[in-house]
Amino acid sequence: MPIGKRAAAEFFGTFWLVFGGCGAAVLAAGFPTVGIGFTGVALAFGLTVLTMAFAIGHISGCHLNPAVSVGLVVGKRFPASDLLPYVVAQVVGAIAGAGVLYVIASGVPSFDVHAGFALNGYAEHSPGGYSLLAGFVAEVVLTAFFLIVIMGSTDNRAPKGFAPIAIGLCLTLIHLVCIPVTNTSVNPARSTGPAIFAGGWALQQLWMFWVAPLIGGALGGGIYSMLFGE
Repeated sequence: MPIGKRAAAEFFGTFWLVFGGCGAAVLAAGFPTVGIGFTGVALAFGLTVLTMAFAIGHISGCHLNPAVSVGLVVGKRFPASDLLPYVVAQVVGAIAGAGVLYVIASGVPSFDVHAGFALNGYAEHSPGGYSLLAGFVAEVVLTAFFLIVIMGSTDNRAPKGFAPIAIGLCLTLIHLVCIPVTNTSVNPARSTGPAIFAGGWALQQLWMFWVAPLIGGALGGGIYSMLFGE
C-alpha cells in the first residue's frame, strides 16, 4: 500500500479518535446533570480505536498515535522510514478532529475551552490534582502496557481477528485508570489537537504528553520484542 494512502488512513483514524473520544468527554460526560461520566468517556475512546482498527487496520495498521508508531519501530514491527509521515498524519488528523469538535462545542454560550475541552494536564490542571511525577509515571507505564497489548494481540502466534477488540478494551481500561490523573493521554497527537485550540497552560504542559507516552511506547515495544518476540 503506498505511503500516501496509509498516511491518509492515519489522518482519518486519528480524526475519529479525537472527535469521538474527546467529543464524548466534552459534549456528553456531564450533560447536563446526568451524563456518561468517566466510564462512558473511557468506553468512547476504546470504541474509536476498535471501530477504526476494523476499518483501516488492513490499510495502515491503525496506529492513530505517535507513541504506538515509535513503539512498533522499536519492536521491529514498523519501518523507521515511514515514521515521520505517520506522525504528521496523526497530528494533523488530531488537530482537524479537535477543530470540528471546537466548532460544535462553542455553539453554547457556557462553553469554556480552557476548562471543558478534554485537555490533558498535571498538578493544578489534573482532574484529581495529581503531581507532575504521578502523571509522568502513569503515562509511561500505561503507554508501555498499551504497546505490549498491541504487539501481543497482533503477533502471528495470536488468535486471528481479535486484536481490535483487545486493543480497544485495553484503551478503555487505560482511561478508567488515568482520567483522574491526567485526563488520559497515552497519545501525543490526541493531546496536541485540543491543546492547539485552548492555548495557554495546555500548550505549556503539552511537552509531558509527548515525552512520557513516547518513552512508554518505546519501552513497551522493546520489552515485547526482547522477551516475547519470535
